[in-house]
Amino acid sequence: MIQVKHVTKQFIRNKNKHQKESFYADEDLTFDAKDGEIIGILGPNGAGKTTLLRMIAGILEPTSGTITFDGKKYQENEIEIKQNIAYLSGNTKLYDTLSCYELLKMCCDIYGISEQDSQKRIEEISKILKMEPFLYNKIANLSTGQTQKVNIARCFIHDPKYYILDEATTGLDIISSQIILDFIKKEKKRGKTILYSTHYMEEAENICDRVFMIHKGKMLRIGTPKEIKKETNTTNLRDAFFQLIGGASDEE
Repeated sequence: MIQVKHVTKQFIRNKNKHQKESFYADEDLTFDAKDGEIIGILGPNGAGKTTLLRMIAGILEPTSGTITFDGKKYQENEIEIKQNIAYLSGNTKLYDTLSCYELLKMCCDIYGISEQDSQKRIEEISKILKMEPFLYNKIANLSTGQTQKVNIARCFIHDPKYYILDEATTGLDIISSQIILDFIKKEKKRGKTILYSTHYMEEAENICDRVFMIHKGKMLRIGTPKEIKKETNTTNLRDAFFQLIGGASDEE
């Protein structure tokens, strides 16, 4: 289980040439994600989703609040926790001079996976993500969708317990997107804890057990899609979101 309690992240930015000001990217966020559960982190660009996931992944440190993994904190268990995390970021850069196979083998080596097991794991992931046709191609020569598949594969290669996925289907066509979503559902059945950030409300409604709606760094609601739609008297999460923020606005 991942538990996020009263987490806040404050930054400093330039207000003008001579002044700085503080602002909150995320403010007093609390929720949990149980084993065998997919939690959708939903909100528009700039809502605070990526900052939140970076804190949970241990890349950023919260200004205040706590994040625990099965009761363990980063301060005392950082290596153990990070070895069990798959963190997918939309702006991750890959070594494009390597082939897909070479990158995945390097990731196996980093996680201490044996030669025999790494070969088996690469074959399994390649088959699941339909990567066999370009497994030995250089990453520099891949399409956007193929590159995203490699990015996802390097996250899953060590069979982690906790999945922290930020816009996992970005750049993928409808068939490739469904392959990823089906894989995530299978991992849920294996008891994995999954945080799934997206601005595709329909996608979240399809795979998430509960959704955590965030806007301007603050929590709007958390609940099952059914609960949120019932509360807002809407038929889909997109309409529910706009209902909760009082309608569309051009102020962003």
